[in-house]
Amino acid sequence: MSQRRSMGAIVLLAALCATFAGARAFDDSIYPDWKGMWTRLPVPGIGGPPSFDPTKGAGRAQQAPLTPEYQMIFEANLAEQAAGGHGIGKSHLCIPSGMPMAMQVYEPMEAIITGDTTHITIQSFGVHRRIFTDGRDWPDEVAPALLGFSIGKWIDTDGDGRFDTLAVETRYFKGVRVFDPTGIPLHADNQTIVKETIYLDKADRNIMHNDITVIDNALTRPWTVNKRYRRDPNPRPVWVEFVCEENNPHIAIGNEDYMVSADGLLMPAKKNQEPPDLRYFKQPQK
Repeated sequence: MSQRRSMGAIVLLAALCATFAGARAFDDSIYPDWKGMWTRLPVPGIGGPPSFDPTKGAGRAQQAPLTPEYQMIFEANLAEQAAGGHGIGKSHLCIPSGMPMAMQVYEPMEAIITGDTTHITIQSFGVHRRIFTDGRDWPDEVAPALLGFSIGKWIDTDGDGRFDTLAVETRYFKGVRVFDPTGIPLHADNQTIVKETIYLDKADRNIMHNDITVIDNALTRPWTVNKRYRRDPNPRPVWVEFVCEENNPHIAIGNEDYMVSADGLLMPAKKNQEPPDLRYFKQPQK
C-alpha cells in the first residue's frame, strides 16, 4: 500500500514539475512592454466623433473608397441621421461595434501578452479580443463573430533578439458592422479581412501604433489607416467600469429605434415617426 502511495506521489510530482516547466517556458523579456492603460490619441486639429481615419474629419470627409452601391447606402444612412435617426450602426443599442471599429478605443484598452495568445480588452462594450500567436492555421469552421477570429505572429524587425511588432489578420465576421459612428458601411457578405501591424513608437515608448488595413467588398480598394494610442503614465491607473446599458435611453422595436423619455415613457427618436404596433397590449376604452 505504501509503495503504491509513493508511486502516486512521484507521478504527481512529475506532473507538477512538467506544469511548472511549461509555465517557465514563457519568457516575457523577449516581448515588448505593452503593460498599462492605453487610450486613443487624437490627432491635433481633428474634431468631431472618432473616425476610422483619425487624420480626417468624420462622415464624408473620410473620403472612404466605397463602391457606388455602398456610397448610396452611406448617403441614405447620413440622411437618416440628419432626420434624427441613428443610421445603420447599432452601438447606440449597446450592441458591440465589432472590428475594425472596436480599435477606435472609445474607452481604455489593456494588452496582455502570453506565450500563445495576446489578449486585448477594451472597457467599452466588454470587448475582449484573443489574438492567437501559437502558430495555428485557419480552422475549417469558425462561428462568425462581431470581433471575428484573429491569428497573429510576433516579429523581430530590428534583429535584436526581441519581438517588437505583432502582425494580425482577422476573418470570420458577422454584422451589422460599420467603420465609425457616422455609419460608413462594411459589406453585408461579411467577407471582411482586417490586417493590423501593432508596435510601439521608436521615439516615445508610451505611444502605440496600429496600422490597420481593411479589405472588404464594399470598398474599391484596401483602406489603410494609422491609429495611435497613448499609455497612461500612472503605473497603477484607475480602471472605471463602463456598462453601456446603464441609463441608455435608446430602444429598438422591430426595425425602428425609439427613445425612453426622462419620465420613463416611450417617445419617437425622429420627427413624424410612426408609433410601434401595440396590438398585443390592451387598448384603453374610448
